[in-house]
Amino acid sequence: MAAELPSTDILPGRAAFRAFAYPNYRVWAGGAVVSNVGTWMQRTAQDWLVLTVLTRNDASAVGVVMALQFGPQFLLLPWTGAAADRFDRRKLLMATQAVMGVLALALGLLTIAGEARLWHVQVFAFLFGCAAAFDAPARQTFVADLVRDEDLPNAVAWNSTSFNSARMVGPAVAGLCIAAIGTGWAFIANGASFLAVLASLTLLRRGELQSGGRAARRRGGLVEGLLYVSRRPDLMTILVMLFVIGTFGFNFSIFIATMAVSVFHASANEYGFLSSFMAVGTVGGALLATRRNAPRFSLLATGSVMFGLGCALGAVAPGYWMFGAALVLTGAASMTVTNVSSSLMQLSTEPAMRGRVMALRLAVIAGGTPLGAPIVGWVADSLGPRWALGVGAASGLLTAAIGWAYLRRMRRAAPESSAGV
Repeated sequence: MAAELPSTDILPGRAAFRAFAYPNYRVWAGGAVVSNVGTWMQRTAQDWLVLTVLTRNDASAVGVVMALQFGPQFLLLPWTGAAADRFDRRKLLMATQAVMGVLALALGLLTIAGEARLWHVQVFAFLFGCAAAFDAPARQTFVADLVRDEDLPNAVAWNSTSFNSARMVGPAVAGLCIAAIGTGWAFIANGASFLAVLASLTLLRRGELQSGGRAARRRGGLVEGLLYVSRRPDLMTILVMLFVIGTFGFNFSIFIATMAVSVFHASANEYGFLSSFMAVGTVGGALLATRRNAPRFSLLATGSVMFGLGCALGAVAPGYWMFGAALVLTGAASMTVTNVSSSLMQLSTEPAMRGRVMALRLAVIAGGTPLGAPIVGWVADSLGPRWALGVGAASGLLTAAIGWAYLRRMRRAAPESSAGV
């Protein structure tokens, strides 16, 4: 039996590693970190390919590719969350990971052959997004199958640490790879990296999975999820906050790529390292989250303020290194927003509804990209990259205002029950 954890917000050092007490989580985390490095290599290489090879520094083209890649999160919403709730998540993840691996290899071969065109990248981005739309809610809720509920915030935080540790390594490696042997090989490396997570899924001890209740297979699953969320003011507020900051703030590919190329005239290596600077902040934010006993709504609003401040500092940064420092703050703040929102929504949702609720969360964050990314790209092209970062700063401050307004209403309605939020 696991030792009882202290009731404080910040946990002692050993308790911060409690998710790794589960053998299945250790296996899953090992495979995920390899795949995450490949994922960040591909994201970096894709943006560089579109911005510098297939177009003449066209930020709008990067925005369109982002819209095609993240749009399926919203378009396929009627099916993705229900699939995560109703089907064996391990088998579903094996299918989605295999599909994404094949797509990465195919795009890599096309690029190496010198045949890649902008429309090819757009098609692959859309197909990759379709697979990821089914993968993401299943992957996020699968964490709840690996650990008990009391350790879920810790497992979510370590997942984010893994993803963003890879963010430090992947873009830098991609930059070196692009400079040394070409962009296509970064895609090939990502395709090969999916073998690690497929192996980890195969090696899991299935008898030890902490599977919750499965949703009944019936029509109207999405409607049921929407009705469930509509009756929860806390969940609705989080979704509104995520829509604002996800649509106009989480356009890091545009922010970093346009500032690197158009403002600082950076090389491929320097561009890759800028993404790694941001990852330093996200890893720091994720590691801090592993030491929290429970997520707080007020931290979600605070993280949004810090995100706005980080974007504002980046917008006025006079040089490459100052911009990199601003990205550290932006990364830590964005990780606080994503981690806290994920933990709050999963812990407050009944197990049979988690897949649909998390699919809604992902659809709101990514589904705003088809709207926000082209707009932010247009701002970067028309007014300059610094103004695009200004849009991100405004989104963070508006998100924080929405969160604080909800907290004020809740405290006025029930002062005693809201004391710990």
